Amino acid sequence: MPLLDTRSHAASQLPFAKAANQSIRVGDTAFAYRDMGPQTEVPLVLLNHWGAVLDNFDPRIIDGLAKTRRVIATDYRGIGGSSGSAPLTVGEMADDAISLIRTLGFEQVDLLGFSLGGFVAQAVALKAPDLVRRLILTGTGPAGGIGIKNVGATAWPLMIKGFLHLRDPKFYLFFTQTKNGRQAASDFLKRLKERKKDRVKGPTPRAFLRQLQAIKAWGNQAPQDLGRLRMPTLVANGDSDIMVPSENSVVLANRIANAQLIIYEDAGHGAIFQQHDDFVTKALAFLDD
Repeated sequence: MPLLDTRSHAASQLPFAKAANQSIRVGDTAFAYRDMGPQTEVPLVLLNHWGAVLDNFDPRIIDGLAKTRRVIATDYRGIGGSSGSAPLTVGEMADDAISLIRTLGFEQVDLLGFSLGGFVAQAVALKAPDLVRRLILTGTGPAGGIGIKNVGATAWPLMIKGFLHLRDPKFYLFFTQTKNGRQAASDFLKRLKERKKDRVKGPTPRAFLRQLQAIKAWGNQAPQDLGRLRMPTLVANGDSDIMVPSENSVVLANRIANAQLIIYEDAGHGAIFQQHDDFVTKALAFLDD
């Protein structure tokens, strides 16, 4: 993947499918990212799921948010276009995110974390609360949350099913298998292929497994004091999340003081992709409140 090392960090008015790949060095690591939308004062930084690279962000969500906000999507260390070795703990990923945000020159950001990214976003907010203005947690759960340590056991059979049926495993992992869920899955997977040039390489098996170790460690970790989080928080999920059970979203909303909760019906782990128009509308209203 061609990477442009830029010092201006200028946001792009191009759609996500055509936004430039950029890179910035933080210590010994070169982090890949894309920067979109108008030059708003507080950018929205996106943190994605297990095994995700830049091309796994939903273009409809990014383009919708980037109509009025500066949006920065990034690859974790050791995955996609970023150099180094994938961290073995969520805490290390959070330290990377904090260093990246500060190296980009931001004093405060909004964070949107999906799945593993939601774990990382929580850790960032706890480690550097002054850095986070508003927090959006989707398809995710707290440290030690219900069923999180079992993500691998849940995922592997459906990954094998995807391989046998020549389908992306996200078809089974992120969506319900109802008529609506299957259609949403197909639509989402088509959107992920809209970018034709300068796509990012997928995760190596080593990086994929190291991230799974970090997820298991988060699932086995003692609960954190989420009552310390004082920034407004939006929690969203589907009512049928099999990867990070939906009960975890309710727990998050109850344990974070200034939290709002959205639960989409007939939707799974990827509920925000299934209901992308509604989610973008609600997320922008929350961020602009």
